Parts: sequence; structure tokens; C-alpha cells
Amino acid sequence: MTHDAKSAPTPLPAAVKAPHQSFWLWVMCLTGVDYFSTLGYQPSIAFDAVGMLAPLATVLLVAVTLGGALPIYAYVARESPHGHGSISMLEHLVRGWTGKFLVLVLLGFAATDFVITKTLSAADAAEHVIHNPLWEKMPPWAHSQLLVTMFLLVLLGAMFLRGFREVITLAVGIVAVYLTLNAVILLAGFWHLATHRQLVADWLSRLGSGEWHLHNVPLRGADFATIALVCLFFFPKLALGLSGFETGVAVMPLVKGNPDDDPKQPAGRIRGTRKLLLTAAAIMSLFLLGSAMLTCTLIPPAALRTDGMAANRALAYLAHNEGPHRICPFFGEAFGTLYDISTVAILWFAGASAMSGLLNLVPRYLPRYGMAPRWAGAIRPLVVLFTVVNLVVTQLFKADVQAQGAAYATGVLVLMTSAAVAVVIDRWRKSKRFFLLRIPWFYLFVLCVFVYITAATVIVKVDGIKIAAAFVAAVILFSMISRLLRSTELRFEGFEFTDETSRVLWDTLRYLEFPILVPHRPGRRPIPEKEDEIRMIHRLEKDVPIVFIEAGLGDPSEFTGKPLIEVIQEQGRFVIRVTRCVSIPHAVATIALELSKTGHPPEIHFGWSDENPLAANLNFLLFGEGNVPWLVREVIQKFEKDPDRRPRVVIG
Repeated sequence: MTHDAKSAPTPLPAAVKAPHQSFWLWVMCLTGVDYFSTLGYQPSIAFDAVGMLAPLATVLLVAVTLGGALPIYAYVARESPHGHGSISMLEHLVRGWTGKFLVLVLLGFAATDFVITKTLSAADAAEHVIHNPLWEKMPPWAHSQLLVTMFLLVLLGAMFLRGFREVITLAVGIVAVYLTLNAVILLAGFWHLATHRQLVADWLSRLGSGEWHLHNVPLRGADFATIALVCLFFFPKLALGLSGFETGVAVMPLVKGNPDDDPKQPAGRIRGTRKLLLTAAAIMSLFLLGSAMLTCTLIPPAALRTDGMAANRALAYLAHNEGPHRICPFFGEAFGTLYDISTVAILWFAGASAMSGLLNLVPRYLPRYGMAPRWAGAIRPLVVLFTVVNLVVTQLFKADVQAQGAAYATGVLVLMTSAAVAVVIDRWRKSKRFFLLRIPWFYLFVLCVFVYITAATVIVKVDGIKIAAAFVAAVILFSMISRLLRSTELRFEGFEFTDETSRVLWDTLRYLEFPILVPHRPGRRPIPEKEDEIRMIHRLEKDVPIVFIEAGLGDPSEFTGKPLIEVIQEQGRFVIRVTRCVSIPHAVATIALELSKTGHPPEIHFGWSDENPLAANLNFLLFGEGNVPWLVREVIQKFEKDPDRRPRVVIG
């Protein structure tokens, strides 16, 4: 099979420069700004969800993290070593419009995840700012959480408009300081518990008496079995603690592998990414368990309520020594302010990580599908668009952290469930065993766990799926409108030929004077009969050469492609058989435009069709055929501006 590079009307884009790569531990910090920043609000959300049972429910969350999410994404890292992630895996496992629609739905949930990451993180950062004692000197309008949140989001967009360099170095510094300060708080808190054992005894007593501070307890009793069932029932509400795995896979191209790595399957990079995922999950698990325990034992329940001083800032509350317990001598305004600055920095940087994720995700799929305007491939217009979306979402939620938690959790969980689906399908297809042995039982069990967590989150917090559904609907609507508006673009990347003979005959056709092109659908009637009819209806003489085009569809859901051409000569007639077409009209128009470059512009002769115009347009949009003459003419007129070089479309 040979490729005729001269056939392409536009040159293919140059290779994208490989990103700078670093040691996996430093790249982990880039993931960590998203993952670890949830410590800013997760302890408060955990208490609001499961009350005094938060430490026990967190044990289940850690088990799901280490025993479920980690193996799933370790597998995804091996199968998608270039950072495309689970969405790309599903795209390759499910073809055609079904696959495209599935990707659009997942992009909607991914948009929910990334946008809410930015708005929720900025809202929590604003909460830490306005509750800091030093901020009391600011004017009254500066105490509006909504205004501070919007200011941080605008600042985030402005930073991306100017360009963002040295990302990893900055992330390493922010994560190192933040984790160190959190470690100091946890160590001081557990030392205080070790020296004041009555606090732990009081917590255990509350567990035994059923004083759990839960809104709606599904079961009565305070025995071990009841507590375990309640934790199992409510722990999906802690799902925010699972965020970060998709980002961990997305940053894979930044992980430095071995010099002798195979570019298609870089073993060193895969090992580094798996270490990254394991280390991040282990660190986060320790901090989640520790923060949940300190929250339930050292902070009064009233302070953790929505309007309490510790709401959405439990660890900052301890750092400022605002509670009834003097945990550490040097905790107070100075240390608390330092912790607030660190928390605001990592929360704001988590928004930057989410913005990077969106800027990486959208150009990877939508422009390639023809489902986004051409400007969607540029960074700055996307930054402006996403910043406007962020501000609208923040206004809708009134910058309320907990109100956005459901939408965030829904986006995260759907993506993780889709990753588990991709792994199960991939393992099933690659296995050569007998039916029951072929089933990847472990990954199937993990998938069931994620389905349960996702379903429980959606049922309990219906607002989350409503917000996510709005994002999904917006992505699908925007994509289909863009595909319709771009439908008359040439959509051509070049030809490939079945053999050298076809290439030679193609070059012969390019210099043929006054050729007539006649699209022919094989199987309906013989070519000689079609030729006689065309010559009679269009009044063509016998000496006028006719070239028949037989176009066969490939995957019409693709926007661009490289058609495969076979040119044959039989009984004095030329027949161009072109396959792998993404669209019949575009294939015919492309052949005509290519032939007009060197020889006399050809004429394309069609017969009348009885097809309904509306049905024809819908068939073209979805299945690449329908309303062929009109669309061929539109494509030709749009691409060839010189009337003298423009092929003519004749309907007789």
C-alpha cells in the first residue's frame, strides 16, 4: 500500500514537541495539588455526611482507594501510557457513533469534574481567606465569599492567558509545604489524644450510645454490626476523597522513563506512573484517616455544621487553636495564617490543574470529531470560555462548597466507573480462556463497587446528577451543532492507493481532458447500462470520456480520513473505487478537486433523487450519505474559490 503525499490539499501538521519529563515523585506533586487539596474541605464534608462515624467510614474509603481504584488505574496506565486515560481506552473499544456518543457523555462528566474542581476549590480557598483573623481589617465587601471566589477564578484565567511555565517546580514546592503543615497538625493532634485519652473514650462512648450526629439514620441500634452497615451505607458520601486518579494518568507524558523505553509501550514510564499512583494514594489515605479522627475527637460538632467556624476548614480550625483544646503551644494566629496561605495556594493550584486538564481534554477529542469550532484548538479562547463557565457556575451555587460536592463527586465517580468498565472489557477481549475463566472477576467486583458508590451518590444527592446532566447535554448539543456547521469542510487528509498500478492510472486521469465523473452505486445496475443512460440524459457524445466513482463508506462517525483508492480500467472505462470514506459527498468532491489541479476541471453528473431532503440531510450528518449532489457542490464551492478551476455539478 502506498501513500501519495502530493494528493493532500494541505500539509499535515508538524509533530508536537514532546513535553519536558521529570522524576515520577516530582510529577506526583502535579497530581497532588488536585488530590491532596481536598484535605481543605474533605474532613468537614465527611463529618457532615456520616457524623461521628467518619473515621470508620473513611476506613472503607481507604479500602476502596487502595484495593479498587489503584489497581484499575495501574491497569489504565499500562494500556494508555501516553496520558490519554480511560476515555481513550473506551474510544478504541467501542467504535462508530456509539463510541463517539459514549465519549461525548464522558466528556460531559469530565467537564463536570474539572469545572467543579475549579469552582469548589476556589470557594474553599475563599472560605479560608475570609475566616483568617488578619482579613478582618479588610472592607466589608471583601468578606463576601462569592466575590473572593470570583476574583480567584478570574486570576486563574488571567494566569493561563499569560502562559504557565515551571508548573512541576511550583507544584513540588506547594505540595511539600502543604503536606508538611498537615503532618504537623496531625502529629500534634494525635500527641494531644495520646496525652488526653479521655477524648478518645468520649468519642467511643458516643459511638456506643448512638450519638452519631447523623441526620437520617437508616438503622436503629449501636452494636458493631449496625455501625458497620451504616458506614457501608453512607461511605459513598465520602467519594470526594477518591479524586486524583484521572489526573495521575493524564500526567503520564511528564514522567521520565528509561532511555531504552519502547515509545509505544514505555515500561519505565509505566513503572514510574504506578509508583506515582501508589505513593499518592498511600499518602492521601493516611491523611484522610488522621484528619477524620481529629475532626471527630477535637472539634465540637456544632462548629462543623454549615454555619460553624470549622465548616469546610476543619484542619485550619485546629491550626488556629480556635477550639476548646490547646493542641500545640505554637498553634495560633501565626501558624494558622501560614496554614491558610498554604491551603489557599494548593486549592488555587488545584484549579490550575483542572484548567490544564480541560485544555488538554477538549482539543484531544472535539476538534478531531469535527464537533468544535477550529478556534477550540487554541488555548486562549478556551481559557476565556472556561473562565466564563466557572463564574456562571459559582454564581449559581453562591460559592457554597458543600452544595458543589455532589456534582463534583458525581463527575469523579462516573469517570472512575467508566475506567473500570474499560478495564473489564479490555481484559475480556484479550483473554483466550473458556467463558467463565475469561471473566476478570476481580476487576468485575471492583466495577460493581464503583457502580454501587456512583448509584448511591446519585440517589442520595440528586442535584449532582442534574448538574452533570446539564454539562453532558451542553457538550452533546454544542458538539452536534459544530459538526453540522463544519459539515461542508473538505475533511480530507490524503489518499492511499491499493497498489502501484492504481497510482499510475490515477496520474493518467489527472491529465485527462474534459473528463466526466459519474458516481455509481455498485449492485444496482451494470456500469454499461448506467453509462448509456447518462449519455442519453446528459447528451454526451461517445468520445467524451466517463470516469465512474464507486465510493464505499468506512466509519462515518469520523470527521476526517485517508480514503483508500483502487483505479481500474475495464472495457475502455476508468473506474475509481474508493473505500474508507467518512462521507460519500466529500469523497466525490475530493476526487473532483484533485483532478482539477492538473487537468481540465471535470464535470460531475448526477441523476435526480426521490429522497426526502430532511431525511437526506440527517443521513448525511450521521451516516455520511444522502443529498449527495447538493453537498458535493457546497464542498467544491467552499474549497475552490477560482470559478475557472472549479468542477461543475450537473443534475439531469
